[in-house]
Amino acid sequence: MRLLITIFWTFLLSFMISYVISNMGGGTFSISQVLALTGIFTIAVLLLGEGVLKESQNE
Repeated sequence: MRLLITIFWTFLLSFMISYVISNMGGGTFSISQVLALTGIFTIAVLLLGEGVLKESQNE
């Protein structure tokens, strides 16, 4: 369940970031960029949440 919520929120944030940046730059909006950014953010959050931050709390 935690993974699904992480993917949901990273998708929403990626969608927002891609939309704003593409409109500010005058470019076109692409859903493939959103999906790629979602994958990158999800992996980063999972690595930080399950690895780096959990280990430092135990010490």
